[in-house]
Amino acid sequence: MNIWPPFLGAGIRVTHIAEDYSEVRVRMRLHWYNRNYVKTHFGGSLFAMVDPFYMLMYINRIGKEYVVWDKAASIDFLRPGRGTVRARFVLGDEMIENARELASAGSAAVIDHAVDILDDDQRVVARSLRKVYVRLKDRHRT
Repeated sequence: MNIWPPFLGAGIRVTHIAEDYSEVRVRMRLHWYNRNYVKTHFGGSLFAMVDPFYMLMYINRIGKEYVVWDKAASIDFLRPGRGTVRARFVLGDEMIENARELASAGSAAVIDHAVDILDDDQRVVARSLRKVYVRLKDRHRT
């Protein structure tokens, strides 16, 4: 992931992926190439740093019987991002079971996940809402 062009170009680093994909941590240091006109983190880079992870975590945890897509995302910028910013994604067993239960009838489940982007002082710089689409594949429906 660290050499994926959108991450590499923005200076986004994946610092941890749990073996079972239950947790992911990312960080982004402020550099000349990822700051905006007022010398704070560029909003597009903040949005990119939280983009793919919940979808990837579901894909790797829920099983091949399910279709998983990012359905929608939004971000609220709450304060200027300076220094290093971090985000943490957690997808526990109960969340996976909930997604399976919601999608078990064959209809799609759309599951919301909020992600906070924190600065060095643990203040929330931005909050992103991620909507993940989960559906049981047609061939696995009864």
